[in-house]
This record gives sequence, structure tokens and C-alpha cells, in this order.
Amino acid sequence: MDMLHSSDQIPGKRELNRIRNRQAILSAARECFRDKGYDATTIRDIIRQTDLAAGTFYNYFSNKQDIFSDLLTHFFTQLNESLSQNRRQSNNTRDFIHNAYLALYTATANDPLVYELAHRNARALEELFGSDILGLTMLSLEEDVGEAITRGLLPDVDHTYLCSAFFGVAYETSMTVARRAHKQPDTASEEALRAANFSTNLFLGGIPKLASLS
Repeated sequence: MDMLHSSDQIPGKRELNRIRNRQAILSAARECFRDKGYDATTIRDIIRQTDLAAGTFYNYFSNKQDIFSDLLTHFFTQLNESLSQNRRQSNNTRDFIHNAYLALYTATANDPLVYELAHRNARALEELFGSDILGLTMLSLEEDVGEAITRGLLPDVDHTYLCSAFFGVAYETSMTVARRAHKQPDTASEEALRAANFSTNLFLGGIPKLASLS
């Protein structure tokens, strides 16, 4: 019975082939988006970056927008899990803020293409909001902030405003991190840490606290 059960858990050859083909298309798309930009990239460009037949593409994606959504959905899903874990494991106010921002900016710096795409394609990002990808991220933030207030890690202030402030700083600063990391990938880790320190000090001490970073 154990052998039968184990065999059911192992993907068959056809399924492995589908996984490889899908990943090949996504990887090719990322390269094309990086080299040519999202708008200038065509389906044919993406297919040429793979060893797949032209018709094979449409077995996995209907259009370029589907690929874009897939890349962002995967990125935000993984990121949201990491952010929530970091916030819930924090034992003091600074760690709650700093660890989450550092996880966010590190992910952004290591994969700046995703945020560059999001920044340049507002319509696609709005569709992701509509599908609750970022909505779930905001909901997770609200739950974690509420728990942090209960635990005494954050002051009992207007919950909605505080979450909006956290989210707004995170989004806009991530864009800057993405652009800088894209231009200087060798300094990506340092850029992520610099941004996390900036955001943390901004919330903990306001403008006067930022002077300590000079």
C-alpha cells in the first residue's frame, strides 16, 4: 500500500514535461521583458527563446498578459507568506517593522524585474488587485497589525491609517529599490538593507530619527 501511495505522489512523465515547458516559457518571457521591455516583447519573441513549437505556447498561456499575471501572482504569494511569518515571529516593535520591510526589499532587490513590470503596467496590476492577490496581502497586513497592537508591539491608533501608511511606504520604496537594484545588481543586498533601515527609522522616530542615518 505504501508503494502504491508513494507512486501516486510522484508526477508522471507527461506532468513533468508540462512543468518543464511552463517554466521554460516563464523564464523566456522574463528574459525578453528584461531585454526588450514588456510592451515591445511579442509572443514570437518568447517562443524563440525556448525549444518549444509555436503551438505549444498556447497550451499553457493565452497571451502575454497571462504570463505577466502568473509571474506577479507567484511573486506576491511567496512574498506574502514570508512577510506574515516575519511579522508574527517578531518580539518587539522594531523587529516587527524592520524584519518585514527587509524581507520585502530583499525579495524586490533579488527580483527587480517583477516590480519594474508592475510599475510599468498599471492595468495588469489593477487586474491583480481585482483578483485579490494584493488584496490578500493587505488583509494579511491588517491581521498582523491588529495582533501586534493586542500584543503591545504597536500603539493602539487608527488601524486603517496605520496599515495604509505601512503599505504605502512599502510599495513606493520597493519601486525605488527595484530600479536601483536593476541598475546596480551587485549592490542589491546593501540597497535592501538601506531601504529597510530608512523605513524602520521613519516609523519609529519620524524625520528626527532619520537624521541618525546621515
